[in-house]
Amino acid sequence: MLSEAHRSLVGGTFLFQHAPSEAVELAFSDRRARCRRVKRGEVIYTPERFERCLGILLEGEVQVSKGALIISVLRPGALFGAAALFNDRPDYATTLTARTACSVLLLPQALVEELMARFPEVGRSYVYYLSGRIRFLNEKIETLSAGSAERRLAQYLLERQAGERVEPECSATGLARRLNVSRASLYRAFDALEALHAIRREGRSVQILDQEALRQV
Repeated sequence: MLSEAHRSLVGGTFLFQHAPSEAVELAFSDRRARCRRVKRGEVIYTPERFERCLGILLEGEVQVSKGALIISVLRPGALFGAAALFNDRPDYATTLTARTACSVLLLPQALVEELMARFPEVGRSYVYYLSGRIRFLNEKIETLSAGSAERRLAQYLLERQAGERVEPECSATGLARRLNVSRASLYRAFDALEALHAIRREGRSVQILDQEALRQV
């Protein structure tokens, strides 16, 4: 059952936040929409097995990966599945795996098309969303092609800086996979950036001491 908390969460997502409440009501009440519960460790989408649906994560966390590389971790309110819509490719771009027990709302392409046609605000928000994804992927490509482990780590920290600190959203192993380096190389990169007095590690938190030094790595 979808709760009022779920309804509020969906209404606050980027896709619906500028649309009238009728748009959210359609997304919830239309018989084509489905709520799916997913167990921890269960694979939601793979390149070979997926649905032509736009998903909204209602509860839990979902890991997005491509091969051994962890691309991102989705949390409640995040969208997924856009790469499955409005194209005829027989494969999906990534693998989505539940890191915890999850609930997802799946909106089939036909319903997404109807939402866009009836509520132009939804269509505009979807375009903005896709534009943001393009920017994210470009940044990811820049990180992976950055060269040294030190450069990749510096770029990662600069992109995720909030104030003077960065709180990595994954373990050291996960971060090494995300940057496509070994754990040993990651630790050496941290040591190198600390030696430059660009950062200081405090447990899992990283304090940025010198942004310019990080940019010049």
